[in-house]
Amino acid sequence: MTNPDRDGKIFVGKSDKLEMLALAFGNRHGLVTGATGTGKTVTLQTMAEGFSRAGVPVFAADIKGDLSGIAEPGEAKEAFVKRAKDIGFEYETDEFPVMFWDLFGEQGHPIRATVFEVGPLLLSRILDLNDVQEGVLNIVFRYADDEFGKTDAENKGLIDLKDLREVLSYISSSDQAKAIGSRYGNVAAATVGAVQRQLLVLENQGATGFFGEPALDINDFMKKDRDGRGYINILAADKLMANPRLYGTFLLWLLSEMFEKLPEVGDLDKPKLVFFFDEAHLLFNDAPKALLDKIEQVVRLIRSKGVGVYFVTQNPLDVPDKVLAQLGNRAQHALRAFTPRDQKAVRAAAETFRPNPKLNTAQVITELGKGEALVSFLEGNGTPSMVDRALIRPPSARVGPVSAEERKAIIAKSPLKGKYDTAVDPESAFEILQKRVQGGAAGGEPVEAGEGGGILDTLGGLFGGIFGRGASGGRRGRMSTSEVFAKQVARSVASKVGNEVSRAIVRGVLGSLGGKGR
Repeated sequence: MTNPDRDGKIFVGKSDKLEMLALAFGNRHGLVTGATGTGKTVTLQTMAEGFSRAGVPVFAADIKGDLSGIAEPGEAKEAFVKRAKDIGFEYETDEFPVMFWDLFGEQGHPIRATVFEVGPLLLSRILDLNDVQEGVLNIVFRYADDEFGKTDAENKGLIDLKDLREVLSYISSSDQAKAIGSRYGNVAAATVGAVQRQLLVLENQGATGFFGEPALDINDFMKKDRDGRGYINILAADKLMANPRLYGTFLLWLLSEMFEKLPEVGDLDKPKLVFFFDEAHLLFNDAPKALLDKIEQVVRLIRSKGVGVYFVTQNPLDVPDKVLAQLGNRAQHALRAFTPRDQKAVRAAAETFRPNPKLNTAQVITELGKGEALVSFLEGNGTPSMVDRALIRPPSARVGPVSAEERKAIIAKSPLKGKYDTAVDPESAFEILQKRVQGGAAGGEPVEAGEGGGILDTLGGLFGGIFGRGASGGRRGRMSTSEVFAKQVARSVASKVGNEVSRAIVRGVLGSLGGKGR
């Protein structure tokens, strides 16, 4: 036989029997674990190929670039041919429909989301905010929703990071803080400054392009080719891994989007999409309880949307118990028990399997060779099979990365070519508040720093008036001490805080603000 997949089942490997993953239980989630270099990525690729053949689209992050080779035909390497023969089938090469994605838009279609869609909880996680700072961010989102969200069902207030910056500055300005504080809660300027600094860090890491439009349509992950094979969506994550917190939170956002936007379908004959979450420990590291609760909820309920989630990580202890309990399909590669923590991990991994009286599971985990795994898949009425030691089927597509030229050619043939390539900057909070600021200055005219009626003259006139000199028409010649002081203060304010903040100070002194009264 050349393709040992069967109707309704994916052939993953062989122990004493064929180890098959039933498509009907593909949305019951899974776990692939093992130390570095033991074959996790090959197992992930084998499973992804099986789902694609069965018409199930796949999403997977490509941490090292190795998974990208699934877009090209494999090679009949001696080791693959021998492995296929050992488990009872004739090795044949194959290739699969692939779409490349990249958060930074360099190695695939850009992925974007609006700030509003990401929400305050996940954005606080990305920015590593404390409770007080997260509270201010919640006020920003609530204010933007009240101010910009009522006239547009899609909420065009918070689109990108400049919108978020503008709203932060606006609600903390001297003439807004009191009114907004009485309505939503106090907004301290120091806290806003801390959030602004974290936004700057995020921008410096290159994440600015992620926030904006056109935003990702989740349905674009669920395409099939003309032959009915599911597209394998590969996220280029090598650069993204430079910010592990952004990586983990971004993938959680994707899961949350699917959970919120996909309809309930119950248990299907096969999943609508399978999602592989590589380096899963990055999602759970230092996660606050509120976030862990959200992850557990999404994992527990998303199967009813037809989505299967497969976590890939080195150690089963990386996954919290409440999430681990939801993962019915397991493949455990070798673990090394060199330290007490390693030994604890081995025991924990062994205890998550349904025991097999023929195996000392904990001992076998330390003895597995490359390409071997302990496997247990759901069967019958959804109970896990007894754990068994299996040889994993070799992939049919290339094992290893595609070249830059091959990647470029695949992107050029993509059915989504042109849809996400060009960013769009619609009118949103930044533009609306800029107009409001400019409309409130000088009777509708923007106030600029500089000579002739600018910020220096305005502040100088105000301070001069306090010290006995009018805003205009003062005497010529040598200035008094009070006039010198007023001019120095005005110049200091303008030079240190810049035009935007200077305009805010003028608005506070004059009590003038365009737009909606407070």
